[in-house]
Amino acid sequence: MASNPTAAPILFDRALLHARVERARRTGPATFLLDRVREDFEERLQAVTRNFADVADIWTPGELLKKPVTDRFQSITRIDPDQSEALPLQPQSLDLAVSALALQFVNDLPGVLAQIRRALRPDGLLLAATIGGDTLTELRQSFAAAEAECEGGVSPHVAPFADLRDIGALLQRAGLALPVTDVDRVVVRYDSAFSLMQDLRRMGATNVLIERRRTPTRRATMLRMAQIYGERFADADGRIRATFDVIWLSGWAPHESQQQPLKPGSAKASLEAAVKKGKGE
Repeated sequence: MASNPTAAPILFDRALLHARVERARRTGPATFLLDRVREDFEERLQAVTRNFADVADIWTPGELLKKPVTDRFQSITRIDPDQSEALPLQPQSLDLAVSALALQFVNDLPGVLAQIRRALRPDGLLLAATIGGDTLTELRQSFAAAEAECEGGVSPHVAPFADLRDIGALLQRAGLALPVTDVDRVVVRYDSAFSLMQDLRRMGATNVLIERRRTPTRRATMLRMAQIYGERFADADGRIRATFDVIWLSGWAPHESQQQPLKPGSAKASLEAAVKKGKGE
């Protein structure tokens, strides 16, 4: 059977991701990023004056919706992270879709956003936070330098992340109106690169790339990576920095009540006339 040239590339091993998220839950998850996102989410939702009846939380690896926020909703559907990217949502069944720290591991993000758009009722809202931008750039650079030096080649250890512009374009492509994106940069300090990697394991966020290295990284390479990390990204006190970029995205299912852009040629005053007026002519 011929392959589908329009199919999204498979970058992530979703079965492995599910297993690692479950392991993190059992062993005691690191929740500092989710806690920050939850607090920010509550503030952002408070700024929206309308009420939402039916809500879905899509793949958040932990509890995002808590009281008193949940008092605004009539029903909440939680879709737990699993191997599938097919969402069990009926068309126009939701007033609000939320997701935190999950969309960065989606193979077909345009497809998932399109599914969410179909599930939203007119004037329904998508509000989500995903990891993106320069997240873990320090770890990525340190691994690349150590492998090039110790092994003569480089293998992927940190997933590629979408940037702010990419996310905004995908919201529009999915048919969501009034798209908004912004980034919250969080810099966390650790005693060593190994402490950072321990937190990543406790977040279920270690390497799940399909093209990941299948054999353990050599001990000498790991030690050199940690050394390079300390040399390049440590503060004066010796502690290292780790960057996490949380990209916030929101968009609305189109509705006639929403503000609409002017149609081309519908402006009542020309740019030329405005410029002349400004010059006093």
